[in-house]
Formats: sequence, structure tokens, C-alpha cells
Amino acid sequence: MTVRSSPVDAPEAHELLAEYFRSRTEGFALQGVAYRTTFPDPAAFVPPAGVFVVLEDDAGEPQGCGGIRLIAPGPLGARYELKHLYLRPETRGRGWGRLLVEDLERRAREFDAAELVLDTHHSLEAAAALYARTGFTPVERYNDNPNATRWYGKPLG
Repeated sequence: MTVRSSPVDAPEAHELLAEYFRSRTEGFALQGVAYRTTFPDPAAFVPPAGVFVVLEDDAGEPQGCGGIRLIAPGPLGARYELKHLYLRPETRGRGWGRLLVEDLERRAREFDAAELVLDTHHSLEAAAALYARTGFTPVERYNDNPNATRWYGKPLG
């Protein structure tokens, strides 16, 4: 298993993001809620503004993705946001989500981030558990994402 940088609009990254957005749209529909899909701006994930990564299994097949992007500074200073963390369903439970988060956190530190933040939806219980296991705690709402109901942060200093 490897985690490598990738342009967010590269074919394998786009395919993973399309799966992610499809799963969110379907999951929200089951709750009677609309999900707004917005493919990310590639410029937001070009260092040092951010980075996007693809996780590949031992056979070199893309199985997951995620990214960080620079947002407005927070009370601790430079702040990056964790975005679009996704693993194909058949790969979940292997610890790869933790590996993705830890890789992206390392990259945020390399960009001198003081804090890593993220938003999520309350229905994503497995994601919330992953974020808690990797040291994220609830923070005040920091954006107007219509798909989010919870916000988390982690100081990196």
C-alpha cells in the first residue's frame, strides 16, 4: 500500500472523487436530504496551497484519496482543511483511513500548518470515529458548507 501525490483532476483521482460524491448523494437521499456535489478546484490542491493524494493497494490499484487545502488562518495561525477523504467500501476496516489522515497531517506540518480542520456530516459515524482516533476534537463552525453538520480541528504545533 502506498500513498502518493496526484493532481486532483487526474483520471484516477477524478474516478475516486466521483465514487465519493455518488456515495454521499445516495446516503443523503436515504435521509431525505439533498447533497451538493462540487468537484474541487485543482489549483487548491497544488503545493503549497494544498496537496491531493491517492492511496494504492499492493497491486497499484487506486483505492482511496484525500487532500488538504489552505484556508483562512485560525486562532492558532496557518490552517489547512482536510477534504474528500474516501476509501472504496471493500477496503474499509484495514486501517487505511488512518494512514491517509496521518499522511495528510504530515504534509500539513511540512507546509507549516498550525492547525488541521475538517467538516463532516453527523451521519458519517465511521468517519467521526476515525477523526476522534486520530486526535481531532469538535471546534466551532468555520465555514458555510451546506453538507456539513460537524466541524473538527487538531492543533499541529
